[in-house]
Amino acid sequence: MSESTLRDELYAAFKNRAMMVYHIYCELTEEVGEQRATDILKRSIYRRGVEIGNKFKQHAPQDLHGLSEAFLGGVPDGGRMFQPEVVHCDDTRLDIQLHRCPLKEAWQEAGLTDGDIARLCHIAAAVDDGTFEGAGFSFSAETWQPGQKGCCLLRIRPGRGD
Repeated sequence: MSESTLRDELYAAFKNRAMMVYHIYCELTEEVGEQRATDILKRSIYRRGVEIGNKFKQHAPQDLHGLSEAFLGGVPDGGRMFQPEVVHCDDTRLDIQLHRCPLKEAWQEAGLTDGDIARLCHIAAAVDDGTFEGAGFSFSAETWQPGQKGCCLLRIRPGRGD
């Protein structure tokens, strides 16, 4: 199988993931309302993030340089999929701007409204919360909002070390 075919399949898998999240969100919203649907999905996605974060625990609570290298080394398609940019990295903070997101792009291609896309980005970003908090770091993210370029800004700080 060619590299091009593998790349196409990788991107298609992310688009599929995006649309699954969207359809699950729609079904849950019909059953339990928007807020409960959001909460349920975020908790579930956060749990997956905690599982992912296990591979970064060796850098906690303070090795932000090591975390940056390990995290960026695992970004799909050699980084092209999310186009991460380390905006700042020192001993006190690691900020990573994501310039692309295949989930957001899939939702845009599907014709969802900017408001729906922003909501889904907020939900999907729970994986990052789980990943970095689960690894032992302090974390917050600014998710995409209508009118903004790029995607999430990840803000990682040293953890407490407990």
